[in-house]
Amino acid sequence: MKNLRESLVIFLIFLMFFVFAFKLYSIQIKKADYYKALAQGLSNKKEEIKRGKIYFKNKEVLATNLEKYSLYFFPEEINEQTIKNFEKVLKILNLPKKELKKKEPILIKDDVTMEEIKKLEKEKINGIFYKREIKRVYPKNEIACHLLGFVNKEGNGQYGLEEYFEKELSSGNDLILTLEAPIQIEAERILAQKSKDLGYEKGEILVLDPFTGKILALANFPFFNPNAFNLSSKDLSIFKNFSTQELFEPGSSFKPITFAAALDLKRITPQEEYFDEGKVKIGGWEITNFAQKKYGRQNMTNVLEKSINTGAVYVVNKLKKEEFLEYVKNFGFFEKTGIELPEIYSQNSELKKGAPINLATASFGQGIEVTSIQLAVAFAAIANGGYLVKPTLVEKIGDSLQIEFSNEKKRVILPGTSQTLTRMLISVVENGFGKTAKIKGYYIAGKTGTAQISFSNLGIPKKGYSELTIQTFVGYFPAFKPKYLILVKLFNPKSKTAEYSAAPIFREMAEFLISYSKIPPDYQIIEEK
Repeated sequence: MKNLRESLVIFLIFLMFFVFAFKLYSIQIKKADYYKALAQGLSNKKEEIKRGKIYFKNKEVLATNLEKYSLYFFPEEINEQTIKNFEKVLKILNLPKKELKKKEPILIKDDVTMEEIKKLEKEKINGIFYKREIKRVYPKNEIACHLLGFVNKEGNGQYGLEEYFEKELSSGNDLILTLEAPIQIEAERILAQKSKDLGYEKGEILVLDPFTGKILALANFPFFNPNAFNLSSKDLSIFKNFSTQELFEPGSSFKPITFAAALDLKRITPQEEYFDEGKVKIGGWEITNFAQKKYGRQNMTNVLEKSINTGAVYVVNKLKKEEFLEYVKNFGFFEKTGIELPEIYSQNSELKKGAPINLATASFGQGIEVTSIQLAVAFAAIANGGYLVKPTLVEKIGDSLQIEFSNEKKRVILPGTSQTLTRMLISVVENGFGKTAKIKGYYIAGKTGTAQISFSNLGIPKKGYSELTIQTFVGYFPAFKPKYLILVKLFNPKSKTAEYSAAPIFREMAEFLISYSKIPPDYQIIEEK
């Protein structure tokens, strides 16, 4: 009897040990995925919001974070009670019936409202779990979408500021931008509205302070909604910022750069004359004017007013190839500008070789590739008295000032050159092809540009140029004390030249800025000088 009791005790001990071992196996191995998911879910509940916010200059929120709860059902066993609980959850959430088959975590709903959570908690249903996540939200929807970029499902910044400042934002630092909300919103409104009449596929309006390089608006069209970037388009190029990530040949809007070099080295004067025969031969190549026009005797100011290609070739021939290339380099066309966005640039390798035909075509903006931001920064140097400034979108990162503007300037032309060229560009608007940008009572300096798009830039393996055009206007005002510089660029609008597309858009944007900043007319001020 005694031996029987001892044997029973030993058996029970072994049985308990076996049950314990089996349970341990079940937890650690058989249900490892289940408990791992549960543990990860629980740990997510304790996450803190880390990603920094992005603000307009006036502290309006452009990008922020919201808590999001996903509802999971964890059926440890498939039995009658578990099935009842599962069906009850679906009914409370007004979801269609599903069959519960597997013992694994099931996502019931991706974004549960607080009202739904309260209903479920009131029922005290076993097996449900809420996974807390942080959702990146863009309250202004499409506004400044190309500047902002977005955050992907893994929480990493993609495109725009979200990508460029991934390290800072993911560490909790806020960004306060130089963008002024009313200016950005108006620029986007104009682009969307004018696309209906002009029929362009893409468009840009860039507004900056030519003395500090602060970007006040940078609008790209067409827009997308960063809150639903996955629904926007299968073509990922829509997410790129055209102003910093797209190369183009600027056409005649580049002529002021050629003139700046020749004026600065005193190789030409505004009154100097030459005779235009409508064409000029460089080696075996023939260069003509737009629409094959012949202008006869013209001075250098007339060349800019009427955008005469042969006149630009005349000017570049006054320079040594090393001199021209040095000025192009100093104006920033062979390097990145340093703006706080993903940015590309062209080495312009063929131009750097210095072949006469390449120098000639570059003088009027063909055969040289630039970005919009490079062109705007170069014009800012003409506007501000000769300094190349670093463009910036960020006023502050966290609590610290992002940049010292006074340390970013580099002189590229003399103050006298800046004033002379400004007067010539005023004449373009007053008397030349820039007339459609004119605003009564204000001196505006600016230049049109209409450039055919090369087949290579369209991804076509073929030499030469298509019939498609990029039309630009770059200008600044009040011309002798400029507060704003505006660049307008349109991809293949219906109009033949920028005089009838980009220039009128410039005028509308400038009129808004004059009203917005209450800029008084400057005709009388200039006349008294």
